[in-house]
Amino acid sequence: MDLNTRGVVSYLLWPVSGVFYVLSRIRRSLYHFGIFRTNRFKVPVVVVGNITVGGSGKTPIVIKLVEYFKQQGRRVGVVSRGYGGSNTNASLLVNADTNVLVSGDEPLLIATQTQVPVMVNKCRSQAVQDLIEQHQVEIVVSDDGLQHYAMSRTVEIAVIDGHRRFGNGFFLPAGPLRESLSRLKSVDFVINNGSVFPGEISAQIKPTHFVNLITGEKKPLDFFSHQTCHGVAGIGYPQRFFQTLIKLGVEVQQHEFTDHYQYQVKDLEFDDNHPIIMTAKDWVKCRDFANEKMYYLEIDLDISDDFFTNLTAKI
Repeated sequence: MDLNTRGVVSYLLWPVSGVFYVLSRIRRSLYHFGIFRTNRFKVPVVVVGNITVGGSGKTPIVIKLVEYFKQQGRRVGVVSRGYGGSNTNASLLVNADTNVLVSGDEPLLIATQTQVPVMVNKCRSQAVQDLIEQHQVEIVVSDDGLQHYAMSRTVEIAVIDGHRRFGNGFFLPAGPLRESLSRLKSVDFVINNGSVFPGEISAQIKPTHFVNLITGEKKPLDFFSHQTCHGVAGIGYPQRFFQTLIKLGVEVQQHEFTDHYQYQVKDLEFDDNHPIIMTAKDWVKCRDFANEKMYYLEIDLDISDDFFTNLTAKI
């Protein structure tokens, strides 16, 4: 079902959405009035989340925040639920050698690219506490978790997909909304990923290089221009990736997979010798069976210095 449009199915599910909305409001109120316990910490916690399901571009923002705090000389760690991973017990410390089937793709990508401690636990509060006690971090960034009210937070950052925004405007399961639009009024920052909108901080994801999965060799952005390549994406919004490749001049044969998809060798076996280009999030799931034809697109995030200045002032 397309959560960006209002069709017959979305209207049929609308009554269920009403129940979801009421329950979400009740749940938040129970935390607000102290009926449900909120765990508090001795270090600042910065939450990067959203009010919709699907990919809005949170992970690049998390990585950018981590890099910023590292440049400031602060010991920073990241917590994640580890969606798509099998870890269900105690907190799992993720590093570059962790099995992606256990950790999930996003925590492994963050750990690989930032080299900071990344702790996975379905109970984010416990992950935060373990980071503080075991790694003496001075600041924690939470990848997602805007609705995890059991975890206290110093700063809330809501990320919006600049093009899809709030889809059809319905709550789950008829639409993509987890919380009402009024929730955005209570967060500290609203980051618009990919566009410009009044009152929101514009962030643009910019490609930098193609990286070979086997050798690590970097190729310039025009390397595959006018070449036929397989584009592979198992992310929340694959079309954003494919459009980026098209803008770079790549003649893309598009292969779209579900978000957090766990690849098998056969998924990337094609009847030709064309290069295969994927996202970094896909790369961490294909490392064990990569070949010399495979590349991932390395990206950076362009966001104003004023955002970091204002963020620092709130911590």
